[in-house]
Amino acid sequence: MLIEAPELSSFPTVRHAFFTRRGGESGGIYSSLNGGLGSSDHPARVKRNRALMAERLGVSPDHLVSLHQIHSAEVVHVQAPWPGEERPRADAMVTDRPGLALAIATADCGPVLFADHHAGVIGAAHAGWKGALGGVLDATVDLMEELGASREDIVAVLGPTIGRNSYEVGPEFVERFLAEDSMNARHFRPSERDGHALFDLPRYVGQRLEATGIGEFALTDLCTYSDEERFFSYRRSVHRGEPDYGRLISAIALTR
Repeated sequence: MLIEAPELSSFPTVRHAFFTRRGGESGGIYSSLNGGLGSSDHPARVKRNRALMAERLGVSPDHLVSLHQIHSAEVVHVQAPWPGEERPRADAMVTDRPGLALAIATADCGPVLFADHHAGVIGAAHAGWKGALGGVLDATVDLMEELGASREDIVAVLGPTIGRNSYEVGPEFVERFLAEDSMNARHFRPSERDGHALFDLPRYVGQRLEATGIGEFALTDLCTYSDEERFFSYRRSVHRGEPDYGRLISAIALTR
């Protein structure tokens, strides 16, 4: 049902999980632990799935908080659950309040969980290519620091993400990254299709995080596209012509 990172599991005041698609109540293309509030799955099933996740993290269902993700660099400071069905339009969250689980939804993009357990500050970010390029990871670390975290004490872990052998992109995509920094060429290698390339999103996320000066970066090194048994994948659903796709949830919470 879930994957834990040893880099975060060792912290006594932090709970986290990179949930897989297993162990839920949804069916069909959403089988079975679909946590996507924006999916076309039956809302009651999604709600029950998220309640299972909240239980595993030791919080009440309404304290598993999510965002309306927009592939931006926007980060919000979470102090309490959102009222009603409200969700801020942003792609990362930071909190120093125990009992809140920060939940990121992905289906190929990179879910990054952050913790400075000494300061009692955690974060969670949705890092697709656009958000990572736009600075969402940098902004998350900045806000954690504003809440009292020390960069050198922050540990960040990248969960299941589309891997470098599965992420084929066109020339305009490559050009956008090279225009930002010519050194980004190291994150691409030729694909079998002429004029196309394979993009290493996990490596790019890692490079951006290491550049912030945080204490440690780790990754699960699991590919959402190639491991259908455990993970949902937006790109796989597109290649198959499916009408929708499930969302994986990655979440982190302070216990005290």
